[in-house]
Amino acid sequence: MDINILTVFILAIFVGIEIITKVPPTLHTPLMSGSNAISGIAIVGAIISTKLGGELGTWLGLASVIFATTNVVGGFMVTDRMLKMFKKK
Repeated sequence: MDINILTVFILAIFVGIEIITKVPPTLHTPLMSGSNAISGIAIVGAIISTKLGGELGTWLGLASVIFATTNVVGGFMVTDRMLKMFKKK
């Protein structure tokens, strides 16, 4: 069972890289909003895994919470900065 989870994880990395590198710059902001929503869901899953996953799950869940939170905060900062470019001074 562990090898199946590792296989899915590695495939998800490769698929994610392929998808992200093909996104044109004009779609970056709308996709950033969608990725913030997905990262919010990942934070909830990571919090659950810290409680249910044993010692390894706790550490992996903690790392997941940190990375997903960084992604959400960074996404909102980038989106806010891009939206400020369109406001009148």
